[in-house]
Amino acid sequence: MTQVLFRNFAMLEPDHGELRKGYELLVEGELIREVSDKPIKADKADAIDCGGRTLMPGLIDSHVHVMLSEVSIPLLEKVPLTLATARAARLMKGMIDRGFTSVRDTGGADWGIKEAVEKGDVPGPRLFIAGAAIGPTGGHSDPRRRTDFGARCHCCNAMAYTMNVSDGVSSVIKSTREQMRLGADHIKIMMSGGVASPYDPLDSMQFTVEEVTAAVTEAKAFGRYVCAHAYTPEAITRAAQCGVRAIEHGNLIDEASAKLMAENNMFLTANLVAYYAMRERAAEFGMNAEMLAKNDLVIDGGLKSLEICKRAGVPVAYGSDLLGQLQVDQSREFLLRREVLSPVEIIRSATTIGAQLLRMEGKLGTLRAGAYADIILVDGDPLKSLELFQDQGAKLPVIMKGGAFHKNALH
Repeated sequence: MTQVLFRNFAMLEPDHGELRKGYELLVEGELIREVSDKPIKADKADAIDCGGRTLMPGLIDSHVHVMLSEVSIPLLEKVPLTLATARAARLMKGMIDRGFTSVRDTGGADWGIKEAVEKGDVPGPRLFIAGAAIGPTGGHSDPRRRTDFGARCHCCNAMAYTMNVSDGVSSVIKSTREQMRLGADHIKIMMSGGVASPYDPLDSMQFTVEEVTAAVTEAKAFGRYVCAHAYTPEAITRAAQCGVRAIEHGNLIDEASAKLMAENNMFLTANLVAYYAMRERAAEFGMNAEMLAKNDLVIDGGLKSLEICKRAGVPVAYGSDLLGQLQVDQSREFLLRREVLSPVEIIRSATTIGAQLLRMEGKLGTLRAGAYADIILVDGDPLKSLELFQDQGAKLPVIMKGGAFHKNALH
């Protein structure tokens, strides 16, 4: 079995919150076999001299959409699945190039693209998928034009393929079961309006208590969980009361709904960068004025939501939620969060908390023995400069996923 021995590095184990020198780390196969503050004897290992750089776990982005290759989602109607898949391959390569060795897709990616990555057909991060996001007629997962009626064939265009419209308890149950049959790691439902959908107000309440409960019950029965798109305190509160495990966005959260989330051991995945990028550049890629007006309603709540969740004790995962051409801004989230969080807190959101959300504690987001060998090497100390994660991974000379080098600029 192949062995790789990393030497001469400063170790950043996120839980420690500080750099520690004098360690060596041995990778065997796809796992970390040993981490020691004494020399590791491994005569057959390929030794990597890290030159004093920082060795840390691969990053986790807990909210991506690898199949949504257009900023204006209705434009996906003109994109066949073959083109959507080719674009997804390019977008995923960009993600792992930036050091994101695991991502949680919250609507769009299916078992096929996940298996393509796992089998090495295309380079990319580990994918944890929701399949098609589920929402009600007229809600955040319903991008149809007002001249469209009835169901549309999902086999022809990427817009219809990546989203699901369900109404009523029996329909939600069937849709939830179908996504799990198709290999979903989690179920994504829509519980409030959204920015990128054409007709639903942000404060609209989507899915009834009965519908949400049905999705949660089915997911739990299958050993999965439900995450919910929700902006407002009302939608977040309903989600918490119905057993939803994770909230996506949550920009308009208040103290009471955050307290309820904490009491129910829920996660929030925040994604500030999506709103800034949309405000700056989405119009040139086809996003209309109505959508951009909704974006302005939530952008100022992003930093405030981090402060509220920190006080309430709600763990907040790192997310980007960027669409199409804006996905190059994925690592910019590190810089936006530093206005209210310390560097180590932000790094934990993209490692430790992400692993907890994925139910992969001890396997991802850590350099402990027994974890997957998802490792990045950083040209400097990220605790002092989060800018090291910028520039599309230029400051990451080594990127390893599952014991295999995606990038090794030291050889």
